Amino acid sequence: MSRAVVLVGNPARPYSRALRIGRTLIAAGYDVEIAATWQEDAPEREHDGEIAINRYRPIGRFAGSAARYQPPDRARSAAGSRLARVVRTQRARLISWIFWPHTVRGWWGALARDLPPADLYHACGLLALPPALAARGRDRRAGRRSRVIYDVIDITLESNAALALPWLVRRLLGFRERRWARGADARIAVNDSFADRGRARWGLADRPVVVPNYPEPWTPPPAAPDLIRDELGLSGDVRICLFWGRLGPNLGLAETAEAVLTVPSAVMVVLGFGRGWDASLARDRDPRFAGRHFTLPAQHPDALPAWIASADVALIALPPVSYNQRYTTPNKFLEAMMAGTPIVLGPDLPTMAEILRREDLGRVAGSMAPADIGRTIREILDLPPEERQAWRSRIAETARTRYSWPQAAAAYREVVASLRPPAD
Repeated sequence: MSRAVVLVGNPARPYSRALRIGRTLIAAGYDVEIAATWQEDAPEREHDGEIAINRYRPIGRFAGSAARYQPPDRARSAAGSRLARVVRTQRARLISWIFWPHTVRGWWGALARDLPPADLYHACGLLALPPALAARGRDRRAGRRSRVIYDVIDITLESNAALALPWLVRRLLGFRERRWARGADARIAVNDSFADRGRARWGLADRPVVVPNYPEPWTPPPAAPDLIRDELGLSGDVRICLFWGRLGPNLGLAETAEAVLTVPSAVMVVLGFGRGWDASLARDRDPRFAGRHFTLPAQHPDALPAWIASADVALIALPPVSYNQRYTTPNKFLEAMMAGTPIVLGPDLPTMAEILRREDLGRVAGSMAPADIGRTIREILDLPPEERQAWRSRIAETARTRYSWPQAAAAYREVVASLRPPAD
């Protein structure tokens, strides 16, 4: 049997796109491994159905840099004189500029040493592409006809994470990005905006094939799910405003939390993971948000639709802080569609806004001001119940018929088939 490795530059706990890609590859006859980054509280090896998920502990001189994904240790950061803290900060910045992406280089080293060879390497994002290219090189030197697919899940050097890099540094790193992107055997992208941007940035002859982040099809049960109220012990008249996914800066979490306070009988529920977890828990305990803000652990992608369908509004009020964020179509946007939950979208997010307006999926806030977000939430919640229920049914039906993974998988299977070597 042919072997495929899906490389993911995060701990994959879980990562829904990698699972969908992996399941599609299994159906195409591959044995599949997801090769993810190490996380202390995650199992080193586990399975999701037929997919093996292995997390590689970083090695080498950059092994300690992986900890930079975690919130800083406050006691350590406060230690020493002000001058010492400034020196440490500047040194960290210099390292991050010179050795970018330093946070995954220890993972790259572990993959170079420990990852078994494969016939196909699928790199989810730019940070996973260099180890995929290196593995292909090792395999080819050993006589194996390996291939690499670069999955453009974002435009990394135009993302939130790159905002702190000086312009000249980003410019220089762009030459490295271009070399890596052009080195793949095939390229796919999650939407048209990223496909067009990638082709222009990297001078590609062919546009990346669009394989959207569509979720697996989901049919709601006869009785509407109410998992969130059941979990939190909330009464039926409490209105649920839900954010889910990775937690951190530049996601509009503070603004939406303030906005929900302006909406009568509403609470904000955060279903997530990541470095913003502690900040979200702190808001739960803040007297201003008492009983109006709740943080729950992330759920498996297969379980998510029922949790999202348990909410009255899906909060995707992302601030337009970078090209990547303005033009993205994140999992949560498409998952809200599949669950049939109306969306409150942030301003100046043109890719999502065009789909939202065309398919009537929700409302766009006029600005990131809490008052504007709150007003937009009320526009949805204050509709008559019968009208809201009919709207939810239309949204879910639209997702099932035009925005579900089988349509995206067909495009991906064609890419994979084009890379298979001819039979000897």
